[in-house]
Amino acid sequence: MHPFPVATPIELAGRGVTLATHQAGSGPAVVFCHGFPDLGFGWRYQLEATAAAGFHAIAPDQRGYGASTAPAEIGAYGLTELTGDLVALLDALEIERAWFVGHDWGGFVVWATAVLHPERVLGVGGLCTPYMAFPSVEKHLAVVGGEAIRQYVAWFQEPDVPEAEMDAAVRPILTRIFRSGAPLEEAIRYALADGKLNMNPFHRPEAWPVLGRALGEPGDLDHYCEVYERTGFRGGVNWYRNGDRNAAEHPTIGKQKLDIPCLMLTAERDPGLRPEFTDPMHALCSDLELHHIKKVGHWLQQEVPEEVNARLLGWLARVAG
Repeated sequence: MHPFPVATPIELAGRGVTLATHQAGSGPAVVFCHGFPDLGFGWRYQLEATAAAGFHAIAPDQRGYGASTAPAEIGAYGLTELTGDLVALLDALEIERAWFVGHDWGGFVVWATAVLHPERVLGVGGLCTPYMAFPSVEKHLAVVGGEAIRQYVAWFQEPDVPEAEMDAAVRPILTRIFRSGAPLEEAIRYALADGKLNMNPFHRPEAWPVLGRALGEPGDLDHYCEVYERTGFRGGVNWYRNGDRNAAEHPTIGKQKLDIPCLMLTAERDPGLRPEFTDPMHALCSDLELHHIKKVGHWLQQEVPEEVNARLLGWLARVAG
């Protein structure tokens, strides 16, 4: 398994939450926020490179994940709570402002942090996830003709059922998820295998092919499986159950202009977060550096860590001095 700093539990004052947080290096702070179904461990290649470049690299298991606190209430996983955790983490570490980098759901959280807590944010980097509002459940349903079981975000809205099924299939799910990007035409062919679009690899994962190559080093997948076999998927699934609430409570996210340095890395073979989704960012971000990475999939920070690190550290060198 790839070496990684041991996580330290950091209690967030007044929030009833402790975040297991990996840290390396010293200097200006860079906070890395993972998505689903990832962990702070997903930033293992970025943490060491960022620390070596003279920064204080920080990667928590976010609320509901890994060794961090996982509240039972669905309402504990909205953007108000998730961005508040990041601010409280800075407070606990006595950091006034930081650079934030997010991937997948973590991307939505870091962009939202820039809107809701601008006084704590120096700049934002998004991997795959552009600065945009989170799509509604209705939009996700429309893509699959209203059949929720064929679209994972819509399926996740059903209480208890998705996580119960997924918790019994941790290794089959993660074996298929943490892979390099397959050519889109190949992924689409399997998504349409029965003649109708299926965008839910978390339901009956054994029916999905194992595309691409395994990411990381021997033992990395075992680590993910060990964690999820202990915790289950409920915490991460609950993030999705707040999507429509987030839009209602924070309608300016994805619309309000950002006058901070912004980095955006897109992945050619990401079937869900398509590179063209970044087009509105040119009008919304006053200082936008955008790079399109070819022949890579959704997990680009693990698939091509050297290229991601070069883009990230080049951006930080430019904007952080």
